[in-house]
Order: sequence, then C-alpha cells, then structure tokens
Amino acid sequence: MNQKVARALTIAGSDSGGGAGIQADLKTFQELHVYGMSAITAITVQNTLGVHGIQEIRPDIVASQIEAVTTDIGVDAVKTGMISNIKIMEAIASLVKKYKLSNLVIDPVMISKSGHALLKEDARLALKELLIPLAMVITPNLPEAEVLVGHSLDNMAARKEAAQYLRDLGAKHVVIKGGHLSDQENADDLFYNGNEFTLLSSPRFHTQHTHGTGCTFSAAITAYLAKGEAPDIAVQRAKNYITDAIRYPLNIGQGHGPTNHWAHRLQEEQNEK
Repeated sequence: MNQKVARALTIAGSDSGGGAGIQADLKTFQELHVYGMSAITAITVQNTLGVHGIQEIRPDIVASQIEAVTTDIGVDAVKTGMISNIKIMEAIASLVKKYKLSNLVIDPVMISKSGHALLKEDARLALKELLIPLAMVITPNLPEAEVLVGHSLDNMAARKEAAQYLRDLGAKHVVIKGGHLSDQENADDLFYNGNEFTLLSSPRFHTQHTHGTGCTFSAAITAYLAKGEAPDIAVQRAKNYITDAIRYPLNIGQGHGPTNHWAHRLQEEQNEK
C-alpha cells in the first residue's frame, strides 16, 4: 500500500464527554480515512449536561505539541477549536506561519452548548488580528459571527455583509452556520469564497443531540482539505457528513448528546449495496 496518507492536526480543547473538541475531531478524521493528530489547549470537565470545569494548558506545551507532530509526521491540514487565551493564540499563529500550514480551518469556539464561555473577551480581538488572517476557512455559527462583527445578523443581507467582513480580515473562505435559526424549516449555511455566495441547505432535525456539531463540521472540512479537495468541495462534503451525524442520533446522555460520527460512513456503505 503505497498511497500517501492524508494527515490532519486538531488544536483544541479536550471534551471528557467525547462529543466535541479533540475527541470529536479525531473521530471525524478517522471516519474520513485521515490520520489524526492533536495539540490540546485545555482540559474540560464536561458531559451532555454542561461544562463543569476548565484547566488551560501552558502555551509552551501547546506549542511543543504542534512542533512535535509537524516536524516529524507532517501536516496536510490543521484546524483550531477552543483557544481560550491570547498567549496560546500567539503561539499557534507563530507556528502556522513558521511551518506554512496553509490549510487552516478556524472554528471560533466561544460558547458551549450549555452556555459556558470558552473564549475570554480579550482574546476575541486577538482572534481577529492573529488567526483569522491565516485561515483558509472560518466556520462561525450565527452567535459567534455576531460577536465577531459586533451586531445582530437577523437577515440574509446582514449575514452576507458579515461574511464579507470576515473575508476582509483575511479568511479566504467563510461559512456562517445557520443551525441556530430554529424557526426555519431547513438548516442553511452561508458559504462565501470572495466572489459568490452559496447557500448550503439541509433538512432540520428536531433533536437535542447536537453537541459538538461545530467541531465535527469543521473537522470534516479539515479532513477533506487534507485529502486534497478544493475548499468549496470540502465544505459541501462536510455539510453532508454533519447532516448524517445529526440525522441519525446516538441518543446518549441526559442533556445535549453528541452527534453520530460514524453515521455518514454507514449511510455510504448502505447506498453502495
């Protein structure tokens, strides 16, 4: 077997419940036949009922994890998730530039599903100044996009302006996720490549088992980029992946349960029969 193995790195927090963060990313990479590596930025104490504690990792340890895998194994694509403070952001940005990690996907994790703040306020400006200019793709959900632009995005025109704003900050491609618009029949994500807008639509499934959707979606984009897909194709295929992960829930936990990371593979296998 001489085929080159695609390699993806996730830089994010650890979720002890396994539904989001590092755990969700590595599960997604594995399901999409990509070799996954990790640099842990924080350890969270959480389950489907919420986040009960956070221990940040020292910035130099985060940086050492990134350097260890980059200089030995190599990285075809990288994603960031929970980055709670400026020092860790500075370390990541420096290494992304040093090792020319061009396939960078930023999931600007700010608030947990249970409402726990995961990004300190003073780090939000640093996110815009340090990391977004390096992004191949940025994937904020609607509340995160509103924080980044500083105002409500209650209509499509406003969301398009927000996508343009994030593109002007340096991100090459922008996805504003519309899953929080629960009053709409479909889950519509807005994709912007700098030239045109595309609406990525899927059925809306009324389930509480959506913990880790943002992590999983951005990890799928990262995996497809690592395999050589163009950003627009990577985003569309990732949309299909997360749609299946929500469509077929595992029904785990008493609160916001995780998505089903293997649903897409099983669906594809069934379609091939």
